[in-house]
Amino acid sequence: MKEEGKKAQKKKEDYEQKIGELTLDLQRTRADFENYRKRVESEKAMARADGKIAAISQLLPIVDTIERAITHTPEELKDNAWAAGIAGLLKKLDKMLADLGVRRIDAAVGAPFNPELHDAVQLDESEGEHEVIAEELQAGYMLGDDVLRHSMVKVTRQ
Repeated sequence: MKEEGKKAQKKKEDYEQKIGELTLDLQRTRADFENYRKRVESEKAMARADGKIAAISQLLPIVDTIERAITHTPEELKDNAWAAGIAGLLKKLDKMLADLGVRRIDAAVGAPFNPELHDAVQLDESEGEHEVIAEELQAGYMLGDDVLRHSMVKVTRQ
């Protein structure tokens, strides 16, 4: 009788050990799956952000071209409905970019030069302590806190 009791006890201990091992395996599997799920979500978010940046980057040269066309509109066409339509197109593109979280970098004449936001493509050799923007040659844009494209500017000293 004692022998059967010992066998039953041993069997019970073996089952409990097996249950413990399976429980640990299940916990590891759940943790692995949770880590996988988080990684996939993070990768999807990064892919969406990369796609958004790529699309916006392809639109910026179009915005530049329309801005140049508006800037160089002949005087006799200033009141033309077609020219006004082109200006309206630029306003719509600007609104669309703003809705996507894109904003233009401040590169107004007299604004301080900031190498993190501006690319100096020309420097006037004037005397002065402070570098300021003399002219914006190409607009720069930011998406949130990240620079999509630096402003190209002429810099002077004051």
